[in-house]
Amino acid sequence: MTLPTMRLPAGWVPARTSLAGRVVLVTGAYGGLGGAVARAATRAGATVIVSGKRKRQLEQLYDAMLAEGLAEPVIHPLDMETATPREYAALADGLRHDFGRLDGIAHCAASFAGLTPLAMHKPDDWLRAMHVNVNAPFALTQACLPLLQEAPDSAVVFVLDDPERLARAHWGAYGASKAALERFAAILHEETDESPLRVHALLPAPMRTRLRRQAYFGEDTMQHPLPDAAAEAMVWLLGAQAASARGHVLDLRETA
Repeated sequence: MTLPTMRLPAGWVPARTSLAGRVVLVTGAYGGLGGAVARAATRAGATVIVSGKRKRQLEQLYDAMLAEGLAEPVIHPLDMETATPREYAALADGLRHDFGRLDGIAHCAASFAGLTPLAMHKPDDWLRAMHVNVNAPFALTQACLPLLQEAPDSAVVFVLDDPERLARAHWGAYGASKAALERFAAILHEETDESPLRVHALLPAPMRTRLRRQAYFGEDTMQHPLPDAAAEAMVWLLGAQAASARGHVLDLRETA
């Protein structure tokens, strides 16, 4: 990997004030990891904007969070497959108008169409994965850079996947896009290292998610934990306590 790796400080758990006063945008918010991050960031005191393609599923997340006694999130539907630079700019303008600030982005949205040999990879699936997994995070982050750099301390967190496994056969556009995303994060870190904006990447351990079920259909996914630990690690990265981790990949996988 281009970025150095590090581990979560031993014994760290999020407090109710870990993200107090912060405004955090979560993409792919109704996915397994995205939904867990939205909940964890809310519990840690953040005002959370949940974004995703399907408004109805965002509304279901909203209802579920309220039923769990959490503060209500703000819904902002955004289709990262089709959004234009104008739509990303409109989102940033809306955040400035409604909140006057943005302190973090958790890039949890991902596109994965399954394991496919390159010779059989549908071009539309390839382009969709590259767009959602690389181009959209770039466009959204770029649109929000002015807000993020006006904050006294802010963070953008990109979610990666096992680089050794994704370099193997059949991982196609998903594997290529995650490698490109890590390189993008490294470049953005170099360009913002002396600014209030911190760039981080998160490398989760295997989780019980829909993407995992698609990729490992012969595996009993229920043997893996829910994404809660990864979500709590995301809270650590989004908060001021992760200042020393800027420009690093937080690796949550078990050591050999």
